[in-house]
Amino acid sequence: MAKQTHTYDSIMNDLKAGKFKPIYILMGEEPYYIDKVSDYIENHALAPEERDFNQTVVYGVDTSPAQVVDMAKRFPMMAERQVIIVKEAQNIKNWDRLDAYLEKPLMSTVLVICYKFGTIDARKKFLAKAETIGVVLRSEKIKERELPAFIEKYAASQNATIEPKAKAMIADFIGVDLSRIVSEIDKTLISMDDNKRVITPEIVEAKIGISKDFNFFELRNALVEKDVVKANRIVKYIDSNPKSVSIFSFLPPLFTFFQNLMVAHYTDRTDRGVMQALGYKSPYAVMDYMKAMRMYNASKTMKIIHEIRVTDAKSKGVDNPNTTPGDLLKQLVYFILH
Repeated sequence: MAKQTHTYDSIMNDLKAGKFKPIYILMGEEPYYIDKVSDYIENHALAPEERDFNQTVVYGVDTSPAQVVDMAKRFPMMAERQVIIVKEAQNIKNWDRLDAYLEKPLMSTVLVICYKFGTIDARKKFLAKAETIGVVLRSEKIKERELPAFIEKYAASQNATIEPKAKAMIADFIGVDLSRIVSEIDKTLISMDDNKRVITPEIVEAKIGISKDFNFFELRNALVEKDVVKANRIVKYIDSNPKSVSIFSFLPPLFTFFQNLMVAHYTDRTDRGVMQALGYKSPYAVMDYMKAMRMYNASKTMKIIHEIRVTDAKSKGVDNPNTTPGDLLKQLVYFILH
């Protein structure tokens, strides 16, 4: 049997159609997709009345591969299948005991191995076998540029829409923490009317606590437009409200923006060329970069990147005896704009 390429969507489609495989190896740096697949199997592979005798959840720190194999070899009791879920499987060091089991797995067992924040050595025999008879999901960290699309897709899955600025606010404020993004979107939707599920910047501000006027999205726009007054107003707000927003949440996306701007400077400087270089799929997504290239030449962009690195180090106490985070951000924004 040939190996198959499995994506999160293809796995979930099969599961929702009631198609369960004898083994699922869910591994990678992004825990969100691992948890989603594992949770679905845990909640849907068996009827509630079947779970007491046929569903076992164990943790890698307390379990050995030999024990996993012994559990997998059991037959279900008064049910079509049994489910074995091994969580935090990255704590198990030696998986070779699975080699023999996967040569002849029990088809009435659904074995789920959740291996987070890393991947199993691709040279392991059992991994290759799992790819032919079951499912191997490689859950990779999402890229920052993919966050707005993820947010929009998740909102749509909850029968909601989200305005572009609201997407940017959530993406910039939370970053690549998919579980938290989903949790915050769910929180905004709880009290919304089923017929008017539109997430606006005002709703994000009220429900998630991200200011619609004083956030990275607005600061970036001010820097792109070289709007000194607006940029300074945002910096002043950040300095005055360190508990609600801080320099530490602004520096990473600021660095990413100017790093991407540097790439844009050394590619075909058209919408299409910049889209291709940065991996975006629409001219709208690169609009700020096209504007910023007119405001900041390549030499200035390189100096800004260096200054962001210096500011980041100082914000962590390196060569910085007493400058406050607010003052560091003021100095950085002044450097960028002048």
